Amino acid sequence: MTEYRYIEVQSYDNGQIQRIMLNRVSSRNAQHRGLLVELDAAFLAAEADDACRVVILGANGPVFSSGHDLGSAESKAMRTPGSPDLHPSYTVNGGSRSGAENRMLQEWHHFFHNTLRWRNLRKITLAQVNGTVFAAGLMLVWACDLIVAADDAVFADVVGTRLGMCGVEYFAHPWEFGPRKTKELMLTGDSVSAQDAAGMGMVSKIFPADELGEKTLEFARRISALPTMTALLIKESVNQTQDNMGFHNALQACFTLHQLNHSHWAELHDDKQTWGKPEDGVPSWREAPPIVHAEIDSVRAEH
Repeated sequence: MTEYRYIEVQSYDNGQIQRIMLNRVSSRNAQHRGLLVELDAAFLAAEADDACRVVILGANGPVFSSGHDLGSAESKAMRTPGSPDLHPSYTVNGGSRSGAENRMLQEWHHFFHNTLRWRNLRKITLAQVNGTVFAAGLMLVWACDLIVAADDAVFADVVGTRLGMCGVEYFAHPWEFGPRKTKELMLTGDSVSAQDAAGMGMVSKIFPADELGEKTLEFARRISALPTMTALLIKESVNQTQDNMGFHNALQACFTLHQLNHSHWAELHDDKQTWGKPEDGVPSWREAPPIVHAEIDSVRAEH
């Protein structure tokens, strides 16, 4: 089995179930290029393995994923030209281009298209969600066919209120939250609980946090008992229906808007930073107010 640095892969039932665990615990499983490339490799390896029927995506530590890694020293080294730690993915797929073309091609390959590829994986996928799931963490769980959550799981996208962006690259929000709830959550940065998400149809099962791993495995075993062709065609029937309703085209259109949003900020800033700054009216993401639960009967919930 391939050796990974930023993820762990576990195998059960003679390989019928594989569990991929994000493993950047000290960074709250923030997604830098090294993690994303390894995650793609693990997904594709599971897809290629005919013994595998179900893939679980989980995370070590108290946080499922805090989203994109914007500021860690490791992430900066991976994307800095001339650095001995420069990740090779930054030299291809638009990495050597300049201007908006560089960012657009790199984000298309590593944020948008890979998430879409995982959504269409030829295996049934389960997200095993614990703790907080912020921004790009939502892309990972929404790429999965089913979501199993701990009872303390929290979901939020704060890129609007903390970065001045119109959402993440894989903008499935209206399909998962509904149109008006998406607007509310993006405009406020408020969060929803696992129970809220279950009410929206987004989360399938909720278990106590200390039982999440075992209960998710039990759920995966139930699904893996179905004939593989049946499972695949159920998945494909739903995905094709969703695509015929405009899902795929909407994702592509919103990715383009995401790039326009980046270009707007880059044009305004002398240092070409591609997200909003405090002087633009966007609080620093490092010092922003705490995320609170979206309450129906209050303007802003008390922290």
